[in-house]
Amino acid sequence: MGEILFLSHRIPWPPDRGDKIRSHHILKHLIRMAPVHIATFADDDRDISFTADLLDICASVHVEKRDKAQWKSGLEALLSNEPVSVTSFASDTMQAHVDNILAHHDITHIFVFSGQLAQYVPKIFSGRFVMDFVDVDSAKFESYGQEGTSLLQRPMRWINAREGRVLADFEHRIAERADMNLFVSPAEALLFQQRSNINADKVQPLGNGIDLEYFNPKAKFPKLDDNQVQSRPLMIFTGQMDYRPNVEAVCYFVDKILPRVRVVNPDTHFAIVGRNPSKEVLALNSHHGITVTGAVDDIRGWIAAADLVVAPLQIARGIQNKVLEAMAMQKAVVASQAAATGIDADHQKHFYVADDYKQEAVYINQLLGNVSLRKKMGKAARAHVTKHYSWEGQLANLDTFMQCEDTQ
Repeated sequence: MGEILFLSHRIPWPPDRGDKIRSHHILKHLIRMAPVHIATFADDDRDISFTADLLDICASVHVEKRDKAQWKSGLEALLSNEPVSVTSFASDTMQAHVDNILAHHDITHIFVFSGQLAQYVPKIFSGRFVMDFVDVDSAKFESYGQEGTSLLQRPMRWINAREGRVLADFEHRIAERADMNLFVSPAEALLFQQRSNINADKVQPLGNGIDLEYFNPKAKFPKLDDNQVQSRPLMIFTGQMDYRPNVEAVCYFVDKILPRVRVVNPDTHFAIVGRNPSKEVLALNSHHGITVTGAVDDIRGWIAAADLVVAPLQIARGIQNKVLEAMAMQKAVVASQAAATGIDADHQKHFYVADDYKQEAVYINQLLGNVSLRKKMGKAARAHVTKHYSWEGQLANLDTFMQCEDTQ
């Protein structure tokens, strides 16, 4: 093996949101295999500030701030018949840098994290190209394209339906070129293989893990003070709060589930914990007994303080890190079917999985009313993720996937 080119749509440092957690640990694993050149994008100046951390561990680093206007990405997508999610990451500067790295270094392997960056892989590359799609994003947009029936919602239905259609075609084209295509769970890998008819040997799961030392109830981290929690019991939801599935999840929870919970537990407090809350999420802050925190320095303090963690997502792809983190912190979790998909754990032993909002409310009230049950489930959850979801274990097959021989 020579050197590795690692392409990522978002800087994999620090591991403080779902996609960055996965890319961060994959990058650290690849660095142990060979020198790694990384080319990636930054959402903001804060992201760019972490360039120095990457320079300490990588052979070379290129971090480019992504500030293309959405209207420009949309126009480019229409003119080129490509997905908006791909044209949003199109950059002549990035392409020039990638071309220069390939021309002047012994790059034998290219690892691409997230489909948007596959556009930079040359059509003719003699080395090994490993594509980590993570999720089947086209299926997500197809779901969005079926939502909403009003006249005002029709434009977005068309936009999302188009994105799902052209993104599926893009994913198929990239998967055909790649030597290996990775997905976060067996379910996602199977879904993609069925949709694309790509040879099954080239479509494999590579699961997410959890940092068990960091997400440990016995670790040292700042605890919440009494002023941060106005009432008990406390339920929390964690996540990037400008991400559409998370926004829809908390709005759904407040509308459908929380009123049913408060019939039995009227003083229940609900905290929405995560950076960049959208205007819809911020509006929930005015509701009685609801706190929208925005960014927090350490998510573990909120998880540790919670009596219960909820994950009522209606649309979810892959594995939800928020669920694994809560389980690792020894917390009882009530998840929707969508949020639980891809997590190999037992309903009613390691967490509760609900079919609908009525059932979610029943499970929540059951757990809020039984401290010993919450503790028992939390301990079982911690033991389960410790055994099955270490990053070392989850990434064990990456060495094989990166080899020059095809995996059989």
